[in-house]
Amino acid sequence: MKVSVIGASGRVGKAAAFCLAEENVVNKLVLISRKDSIEKIEGESLDMYDAMAAKDIRISIKSSCNMEDLHDSDVVVITAGVPRRAGMSRSEIAIPNAKIVAEYSRIVAEHSPHSIILVVTNPVDVMTYVALKASGFDRNKVFGLGNHLDSLRLRNMLAKHFNIHVSEIHTRVIGEHGDHMVPLVSSTSIGGILLKNYALDGTIDMEGMVKKVINAGSYVINKKGSTEYGPAYAIANIVNTILNDEKKILTVSAYLDGEIEDIKDVCLGVPVKLGINGIERIIPIKMNENETKAFKNAANIVKMNTERVMDSLEI
Repeated sequence: MKVSVIGASGRVGKAAAFCLAEENVVNKLVLISRKDSIEKIEGESLDMYDAMAAKDIRISIKSSCNMEDLHDSDVVVITAGVPRRAGMSRSEIAIPNAKIVAEYSRIVAEHSPHSIILVVTNPVDVMTYVALKASGFDRNKVFGLGNHLDSLRLRNMLAKHFNIHVSEIHTRVIGEHGDHMVPLVSSTSIGGILLKNYALDGTIDMEGMVKKVINAGSYVINKKGSTEYGPAYAIANIVNTILNDEKKILTVSAYLDGEIEDIKDVCLGVPVKLGINGIERIIPIKMNENETKAFKNAANIVKMNTERVMDSLEI
């Protein structure tokens, strides 16, 4: 299987590439960057080769600024864009990043028309919509990292709170990857037991925990300048699910056409069944009244931001 990473010279791009190199299902990895960053990613590829040798992994890694090298990619990961810095919101970088994502999406459609596009660039819900429209691909072939990372963060926090192995925590965050994300607390379970029936002692501050998830990225950025390992492993998790045709249900940013609460023409984080052909099905979900209200609010906000960005692009 061949995976290409556009924006491989950035911190998330190179970390994602390293994680993908470790996946046995990937035997061809292409690192794409601008011409002025080519030496940097050539150095990254040499460093990765040494690491893979230590792990007895055989893989072909190509560094390139030639978009023709995207040819025959099974998955193209777009991480290129203006990075979010301390104090910046995801929406502040929307318009400049939309121009970058739109350009690369058209290039992917030209050179690798049968690939799947995974969008990582923020604000990811809006950028997923941009990539979908600019590429002209079917909607099952274009989706974003979305709330998959948020779901992992909430899962990790719950595991720490209850001092239980993370594999026993089943939870999901949907909606916007940003301030308007919606944790599905009503369906969260621990070892198959609903959270409301498990946390009977009332010690869990779910509202406070959700605020930590919302601000997790900003907290890391304020401390070290950027997030990289969390997004990188979340990206590898999604790509691995696709290439191994695992049929897992993951929360990614997907184009909605009425499947959930009759919301249409917007990309939001929702649970989907993922396989070798991309999104096989958007999973309908039952939410409580507060969750439904929050999800509809997230849809309205993301749609408004998307329309503003699309107007600037004239796609």
